[in-house]
Amino acid sequence: MGQVLLEVKDLQAWYGESHILHGVELTVREGEVVTLLGRNGAGRTTTLRAIMGLVGAREGSVRVAGTESIRLAPHRIARLGIGYCPEERGIFASLSALENLLLPPKLNSQGMDVEEIYAMFPNLEERAASPGTRLSGGEQQMLAVARILRTGAKLLLLDEISEGLAPVIVQKLGEVIRMLKAKGFTVVLVEQNFRFAAPLADRFYVMEHGRVVERFEQSELTQRMGMLHEFLGV
Repeated sequence: MGQVLLEVKDLQAWYGESHILHGVELTVREGEVVTLLGRNGAGRTTTLRAIMGLVGAREGSVRVAGTESIRLAPHRIARLGIGYCPEERGIFASLSALENLLLPPKLNSQGMDVEEIYAMFPNLEERAASPGTRLSGGEQQMLAVARILRTGAKLLLLDEISEGLAPVIVQKLGEVIRMLKAKGFTVVLVEQNFRFAAPLADRFYVMEHGRVVERFEQSELTQRMGMLHEFLGV
């Protein structure tokens, strides 16, 4: 794998007076797919939001490609080359699929053009003129992922992208992540669907109560299944 692209140390995060993250530490290298595992409420989504500066308050260190971002505003963090796909997708209902796709600004010249995105997501080309409200859940999820590929971000934070989708769509999203990795993208996945995440990830972090409690490589997955069953019930 390449150089360290994301380094998180002693990350603390709050929503109001609620202290959610208690010293999260993780490292992601260029070209890796890293998965954050854990039960609901373990702090996985908050970790992604804290990396992006989208929590009430945060402390610690978040370095993106060597740049400390803990004091930066969210729009400046995004310009370091991070694309965030939230669990709620954030599709604009009144805009067409194409308008949604074209909405985010480009961070640099490395963003995918619309033709490349349509080659990856043919459904979006067929539905280009359809308003967001007319898209299926799977199409909305494809659009949410596709939208950040236009920006030129090379580090993608993807939150529960398989949730509630038909198996054929989940399979397609798995293929997309493999394609993105082959193109040099780096991906951090938050996933409840262990069967989806397990074959995709190079490394795993297990979270509980706002902390990382276990970390291991893909090569260790089989021998760690007992621990995962204890923590996740898988």
